[in-house]
Amino acid sequence: MPGAIYAEGLVKNFGDVRALDGVDLDVPEGTVLGLLGPNGAGKTTTVRVLTTLLTPDQGKASVAGIDVLRHPNEVRRRIGLSGQFAAVDEYLTGRENLQMVGQLYQLKAKDARRRADELLERFNLADAADRTAKTYSGGMRRRLDLAAALVVSPPVMFMDEPTTGLDPRNRQALWEVIQELVAGGTTLLLTTQYLEEADHLADDICVVDHGRVIARGTSDQLKAQTGGERVEVVVRERERIGTAEELLRAHAVDGGEVAVEQHTRRLTVPVAGGAKLLAEVIRDLDGRGIEIDDIGLRRPTLDDVFISLTGHAAEEDTADGDDEDGGQSENSENSENSKKKAGAAAKAGKK
Repeated sequence: MPGAIYAEGLVKNFGDVRALDGVDLDVPEGTVLGLLGPNGAGKTTTVRVLTTLLTPDQGKASVAGIDVLRHPNEVRRRIGLSGQFAAVDEYLTGRENLQMVGQLYQLKAKDARRRADELLERFNLADAADRTAKTYSGGMRRRLDLAAALVVSPPVMFMDEPTTGLDPRNRQALWEVIQELVAGGTTLLLTTQYLEEADHLADDICVVDHGRVIARGTSDQLKAQTGGERVEVVVRERERIGTAEELLRAHAVDGGEVAVEQHTRRLTVPVAGGAKLLAEVIRDLDGRGIEIDDIGLRRPTLDDVFISLTGHAAEEDTADGDDEDGGQSENSENSENSKKKAGAAAKAGKK
């Protein structure tokens, strides 16, 4: 039986750009799926299809058991969405924005006010509650938009890079809110470029690149694909890097390569053997007279996973700097306006 969020063979083209190239997803109820990838990978396009803001060229999808293409209004009644752009009314105060959303969800006026006050406090906006949103900083608008997505607790939530632009304290606060939602049974699809965020929040992770899901699994499962442990060595003398590289290559697991950062004098090699192997490496370095400033054994990170899978970092921009949809559907200003209109239409569908 399909999960709370399900997609099969999603394809979406924008002119000559294929933003989605056969995306499959299956998210069990009450779990978090992290959709991980760089700009232009297809993350936002996937969210727009699943939230009825875009129609795919091919494929099928369902949310909360409802067909996204056949019954979009029914889907909208069961989801919450926080997009990349803050879709708030800048001429209303923070409190008025949240109360308006509550009333669109048909909350009683008293309940809408109570929920607005709770969220303003939760997102550190209580002191600015009665200021118009146009006086807010970009980070404050982002927090207000996230609060608006949480006015009610829908069974399925979509958050598209929700912590972009937030400082560490507010990012941590949002993580706590997300964990509370999921503990209460909410299913969440979270797109992010922050590997730490996916590692911290997601039950499962799908790595997306060029419109395709190229890997999926738990954080530990994905990390295991990169060869387990790594020895990192910082050589004191730059001229000894070559000798250290040769020595470390002898300790690499089959097929493992030694990564060398010349400017930091850091060498990294995938190994197997744990602390015993580390002690052996230290002895060998000492025996060759190679002085080191630092050495350690660590597990691979999601950064390692992503680079090994794609050949580039997760936060890498697209070559032309265009947006996720290939830059051909709309510019960023029009994109924000269209999202606001789509959001209003989605809310109207809840009436």
